[in-house]
Amino acid sequence: MTSNAKAQAAVTVGLEDLRNDNVDFSALEEAFGSSSLGILVVKDLPSQFHELRQKLLSYASALGNLPEEELAQLESPASKWLVGWSCGKETLKDGRYDTLKGSYYVNCASTFEDQQKSLAERYPSFSEYTAPNVWPSKQLLPGFETTFRELCALIIDIAALVARACDKYAEANIEGYKNGYLEHVVKTSVSTKARLLHYFPTPQSQGQATSGTTSDEDDWCATHLDHGCLTGLTSAMFVDEDAHPPTSGSSFSPLEELDRSPDPKAGLYIHSRTGEVTKVGIPRDCLGFQTGEALEVITQGKFKAVPHFVRGAGPGLGGKVARNTLAVFTQPNLWEKVDERRDFAAFAKEIVEKNH
Repeated sequence: MTSNAKAQAAVTVGLEDLRNDNVDFSALEEAFGSSSLGILVVKDLPSQFHELRQKLLSYASALGNLPEEELAQLESPASKWLVGWSCGKETLKDGRYDTLKGSYYVNCASTFEDQQKSLAERYPSFSEYTAPNVWPSKQLLPGFETTFRELCALIIDIAALVARACDKYAEANIEGYKNGYLEHVVKTSVSTKARLLHYFPTPQSQGQATSGTTSDEDDWCATHLDHGCLTGLTSAMFVDEDAHPPTSGSSFSPLEELDRSPDPKAGLYIHSRTGEVTKVGIPRDCLGFQTGEALEVITQGKFKAVPHFVRGAGPGLGGKVARNTLAVFTQPNLWEKVDERRDFAAFAKEIVEKNH
């Protein structure tokens, strides 16, 4: 574990309690409030979640192992690499380009395709959110698009229930809060974006850098805030790509998942309000929902966005271990107001330009 880091259990609620509006305000304050870790874990998920998660996270390894010429066909420079495959486009805190992970971005709202052309016309300078999706061919990764869409739809549906619980809290505690606003945002937005992540196995040649003092912070994914409302997170899948080489085409099949990470340092870390670095685990059969900057603004600071980072498995642990996960960023439509002076287009533009 990173220096001075501790492990802490996140607040957990059941899916039925969310559906039945049976989540105490105290639980929301503990999960998202001023002294929280900024994450809520939801358990007792539908049975199809588990199959979809294993399959989609297996596709992440399949993508990461495609030939460079195949991956180049899946890039979208027009979207500033925020659609399709992206690797080496972001910078880490020391200014180096991040080649430790690959990402596959999808504008995952169910109505996005219907509105994509009109969005592009309305926001010609915001291709990050209006560029058409890029999908690998069915021959290259059969079932990829269907699996991706189904898992994102499930996560968005559950995010809407979390949002509804947040609305009830905000309606009771924030003067002038618009009833049902956050649930409306999550349910109706065409700006919601998903990011399938593949943390490459660490080369032995990077062992010194990855196991030294720099990696005690955030070499794998620089400390940052999400800029949406609620980020839905699957638990990470760790796979030994030596023992179970990823395949594509007609030979693709879900990978065998390691029981646990071979490196206890690997995982999601949060900078708590008290300045402590806390490692947070999301159980394999659960989803985590993390607070973003737009939620903090919309709730006038009642719920806080939290700085967080990710570490992958280090080298020299036997095998060739990769880490795969999915994040779904529920975000307002570009025209929705996040505060009195900014709509989400202006709000997000500031952040995207800073990070890319």
